[in-house]
Amino acid sequence: MNTIEGKNEDKERFSTKWGLILSVLGIAIGTGNIWRFPRIAAQNGGEAGAGAFLVAWLSFLFLWSIPLIIAEYGIGKKGRRGIVESYVAIAGKNKAWMGSFIGFVATAIMFYYSVVAGWCLYYLSQSLQSGLPNSYEQAMDAWNSFHAQGIPVFTHGIIMILGSWVVIKGISSIEKVNKILIPILFTVLLFSLGKAISLPGSWEGISYLFTPDWRTLTEPRIWLEALTQNAWDTGAAWGLILTYAAYMRTHDRITISAFQTGIGNNVISLIAAIIIFSTVFGTLGNNMSNAEVLEIMQNSGPAGTGLTFIWMPQLFATMSGGGIFSILFFLGLSFAAFSSLLSMIELVVKVAVDVGFTRKKATILTGIAGFVFGLPSALNLTFFENQDFVWGVGLMVSGAFISYAVIQYNATKFREELVHQAGDLKPLGKWWDIVITYIVPIEVITLLGWWMYLSVTEYAPHEWFNPLSPYSLATILVQWGLALAMVRLVQNKIWP
Repeated sequence: MNTIEGKNEDKERFSTKWGLILSVLGIAIGTGNIWRFPRIAAQNGGEAGAGAFLVAWLSFLFLWSIPLIIAEYGIGKKGRRGIVESYVAIAGKNKAWMGSFIGFVATAIMFYYSVVAGWCLYYLSQSLQSGLPNSYEQAMDAWNSFHAQGIPVFTHGIIMILGSWVVIKGISSIEKVNKILIPILFTVLLFSLGKAISLPGSWEGISYLFTPDWRTLTEPRIWLEALTQNAWDTGAAWGLILTYAAYMRTHDRITISAFQTGIGNNVISLIAAIIIFSTVFGTLGNNMSNAEVLEIMQNSGPAGTGLTFIWMPQLFATMSGGGIFSILFFLGLSFAAFSSLLSMIELVVKVAVDVGFTRKKATILTGIAGFVFGLPSALNLTFFENQDFVWGVGLMVSGAFISYAVIQYNATKFREELVHQAGDLKPLGKWWDIVITYIVPIEVITLLGWWMYLSVTEYAPHEWFNPLSPYSLATILVQWGLALAMVRLVQNKIWP
């Protein structure tokens, strides 16, 4: 970068350690925890409970997410650039396409993630204006009316404008916003947790959530979903943490920050799941059997939206002061979604600044592109589901590419030169070298193989070869292929 702005950008840093941690938690804690995790846990529970899924999910925290988060911190802190140029600094210029693919996956997720953030914003506005639904039918009518009127397009646009407005001012603006949003989110969730577990019958839901049905661990689908969800709700391998790591202060410690990020995120996911499971069992348990309640949880609403957007309003309808708590909850959910979206916008902007754009121009173009390419997901839930499927699995490829960069650099050398710092009380051990060098690649190869088998035999058995089928093998391979072709073309033009 030759511009004065570019040189100033290189010198920007988080002002405090808490600013860094809260901003990175803003990446990790989002709708993936509150909207996505509870429904995935419900869908992957066995007859006895979902505890076995939690075991697989927690295993991947230490065998996937935290090792990759450490790698992202190390790459970003060394490179001090966006995802592509920081990746090049570790893996070499001829591997720029790998860094570009990681960025492309996160950008593709941004296109439909902003739609979910818009849903949150709409439900916040409804909590402020309207009464709470007293039945499942009323909640479904509200959801269907929201989509029938095309409101998701409007809320998607509002969210992209707000996100761009924050990012255009740089990392200091992002830090200030997260210092407000994340503590409020924690407070709201704790209030909601207290009320949810006080509902009659709520402990049935909590018992189901934590009771293991060990037989389910023999199903490859459980492990695939557990890995995908862990990547989704921690932000590991998205390139987002790598982007924020470019703004770390020299003395900020990578290992401690990575464990705080991963563990803090998963605690929030469990709190969200307890709230949702308590809500559904507490609301329906008196009139339905556990099996019937679970059937609703596993098939609740289009695109898996029901647990958060249909049952949570009913939770608040059952409590004194429910209107206030409804506002606080959807405010917190909106904050969680918005803080994650900021990091996705920043990832794209940082790459554009690296190649010569001013931050203002890069942010405006990113905001426009985010709105335009998010429109299909805002207008069509089937398209939305397809994108969630394609790029959620794509995070495994991103993880493989980050692992590859560390292997190229040499994992032990990476750990000793880029992760360890003078004064570390408990330096990162050699276990990390083994995980990042061997276990992560094995996870990727094994789980992608399982996923291909499941796609052909279970997800789309009669249309696995049809790229227009939302859950087919072909749809992922075609979209990944187009993305790879695009990033290779960009590499030849920008990083020849």
